[in-house]
Amino acid sequence: MPASGTPHLFDTKLEVHDRKQFELKLEYQPSGTDPESQYLVEVLFFVPKSLNVSADTWTRDAFYADLHNYVRLKTPVLSLSELLTGRHSPLVHLEERVPLGLLGAESELVYDAKMLACVLRGTLRRFGVTVKAACQAHAHLSSPTPDDNQQLLASVRETVEATQAVLNRFRAVNKSLGAKYQLDEKTRLSLSLVDEYLSLVVEQYMRRVVVQMDSLPRTGVFVELRKQLMDLIVADESYRRRLALPSVLEPNTDNELYIHRVGFLKKFCMNILFLKVQRSSQRKAWEEVLFAMAAGGSMAFALGVGLFAQSRYPQASFNFFLLAVIGYMLKDRIKEGLRRFVSAFIGKWLFERTTVIIDPVTRDGVGICSEKVDYGDSVQVPKEITHVRAKDDLTAASQGELAENVIRYRKKIALDSAMLPRIGDGLVTGVTDIIRLNIDRLLHDMDDPEYAIDYVDLADYSIEKLKAVKSYRVDLAFRFSVDDGTTRETTYRCVRLILDRNGIKRMTELSGDAEVPIPAPGPSAPEFVPARASGERS
Repeated sequence: MPASGTPHLFDTKLEVHDRKQFELKLEYQPSGTDPESQYLVEVLFFVPKSLNVSADTWTRDAFYADLHNYVRLKTPVLSLSELLTGRHSPLVHLEERVPLGLLGAESELVYDAKMLACVLRGTLRRFGVTVKAACQAHAHLSSPTPDDNQQLLASVRETVEATQAVLNRFRAVNKSLGAKYQLDEKTRLSLSLVDEYLSLVVEQYMRRVVVQMDSLPRTGVFVELRKQLMDLIVADESYRRRLALPSVLEPNTDNELYIHRVGFLKKFCMNILFLKVQRSSQRKAWEEVLFAMAAGGSMAFALGVGLFAQSRYPQASFNFFLLAVIGYMLKDRIKEGLRRFVSAFIGKWLFERTTVIIDPVTRDGVGICSEKVDYGDSVQVPKEITHVRAKDDLTAASQGELAENVIRYRKKIALDSAMLPRIGDGLVTGVTDIIRLNIDRLLHDMDDPEYAIDYVDLADYSIEKLKAVKSYRVDLAFRFSVDDGTTRETTYRCVRLILDRNGIKRMTELSGDAEVPIPAPGPSAPEFVPARASGERS
């Protein structure tokens, strides 16, 4: 969801990743008007007391262990026509290396090939979103015009032809480079893996479009639409079969090798976008200093008691012994009390983890990220969030009576606009920050998800057992802020996780007076549907 008024500076996307994890994707795109761009993300968890989740049961260290963070460069946005002819296109850069003597470093060759895979993946993903929106719009039209259908057909035909051209040109340049230059074996293998991944990307995202078109009629222009897409899907599957590659779906197997290979190739090609992070704990360093001062204060008290006892009583007397023991006891308690006070005090001001974001190519720091977790009374809930949650009658009525445990996760990011990498010929990229949280600790004390309820049939007064499910509601509230010199914006968002003991059942948006479902990837993902399963070849 883009921040209001800043669609290009700070975009956010929230979704369920799987039964035990939800994912928040943050995209930072500094405008460059200010040397430093600041972003603040706050996530508030409103957890029912019955789940027994607090600072004691879900400690800061355990929270950070359940938090997985990936930081990478934003994939450059290029259209298919720009991929084929644009000066920023990695495909064009590869073709310019073919003439003898212009190869350059082989690492740059592999870099351009991988960048092509990343850019094409993003382009086809956006194409799928466009087709999905067109299909939904078509479903709501009582009588679509022929012009609407022809426009959709032209878009699909243009995309299919351009995609096939990208594949053919990459394979041609790959063959030419291999014939003209003595490339290292690792370089040849890398280019082959990129070629395989390009084929898989095309097959998967085109199949996704076919699945999204399932609601369209199977007559007229739509038959031609599906045929063009399926021809491209089957052609790429056949291409991998001819090369005897294992990344081919087989209907009568579990396709374990296919899934593993797809995941590996995705990581292999996209690793050029990932940034290096170096974490440290500023809070722990200050804690050690203040703890040492607390220990010194308690020791000074104990020595004072000892000197007082020595001046008043002989060292061999019982009174001296008693005062020395009492002084040591108090010294120990003073030390622990000061430690707790220092911990609570600095926890309000200092972030617990500091991460330096580094460009692995230039080894320059491009930004700093600071993180912090707070519990209970130290968390101030913004009135905007309280107002949205109060629209639910159960939440509004129970506030102040049925207590909740509130946990706040804060993340502050400062990006140096001048140090952000540039892709291709001066193309500046932003940063994508993916936060994935495992909510397994929330499920620990939940009841069984299903049980039976006695039911009396009023027709014959017979007693039956009805199935009932037990679920829990955990509200999540987000505050997103951006300060880019001339632009300062803050937006809020509230969602509700519906959980049972098995994990996340669904996620809904708390908006206005209704809960809006948030789509989640699941069994319907088209990556797991064989290319010829839909019967579109007939």
